[in-house]
Amino acid sequence: MTTLFVEQLTVIDCAYLDVARGLVGESWIVDVELEGALDEQSMVLDFGEVKRRLKRAVDTHADHRLLVPGRAPEAQWIEDGDAAHLLFRSDIGAIEHRSPGAAVLRIDTDEITPEAVATDLLPRLRAVLPPSVGGVRVGLRSERIDGAYYHYVHGLKKHDGACQRIAHGHRSRIEIRVDGRRDTALEHGVASRWLDIYLGTRADIVAHGSGRVRFAYTAREGHYQLAMPETHVDLLDDDSTVECIAGHLARGLAPQHPGREIQVRAYEGVMKGAVATARA
Repeated sequence: MTTLFVEQLTVIDCAYLDVARGLVGESWIVDVELEGALDEQSMVLDFGEVKRRLKRAVDTHADHRLLVPGRAPEAQWIEDGDAAHLLFRSDIGAIEHRSPGAAVLRIDTDEITPEAVATDLLPRLRAVLPPSVGGVRVGLRSERIDGAYYHYVHGLKKHDGACQRIAHGHRSRIEIRVDGRRDTALEHGVASRWLDIYLGTRADIVAHGSGRVRFAYTAREGHYQLAMPETHVDLLDDDSTVECIAGHLARGLAPQHPGREIQVRAYEGVMKGAVATARA
């Protein structure tokens, strides 16, 4: 038997519910190993087929979804027709989420971890492989980031694809330059302020009071709502695309450094993002 491996097959950009942290944005790199006999091409499986079959299976099953620990007593499911409607009681406060069913993945676990998600993925991967592949291993890992980073959750109501879902997220590095020089203090300040944050658009607020913010909008997939403690929300005047996030940060930092150019390189998950500059 021979083992074939593919590192960074894809990245799962998702959000999950956690008792201690609340609503968490995450980006997990997916690595896979396949074990089997060599075929008539002297391969376990052609790399093109690995990417086509397995990447599609992973992306369809877990990417851009809200992952919910199905056995956690803190998760209360509410009957609401075809919608996925739940209330989650975390240490930071109650989180209420309503969406089309496709936006939520309920996993048979007490806690969402990389290992629990990998276990949930395994039968989906086996189902798309030929019988000659006898063994499958999947691992989820975080990108190694030496500097500052933050976890954020958002939704893009104007997006035609899965980004429209109101609670998906990313683990993202941040780089800030003042007149071309990296400023790690500013980077860590943003990362600290945006630790496990929901980045919402002001126009999507339908209720705000008693320490809570409720967002709602209707997109192509259907109607979405999310209610969060305001302590874990920051608001943008624009959509929460990474382009707008980079611009929001640059404009917010510029007045603190009059006459100097602020450049923000904001990432959206792994190895992608946007750059914005501002000067006060």
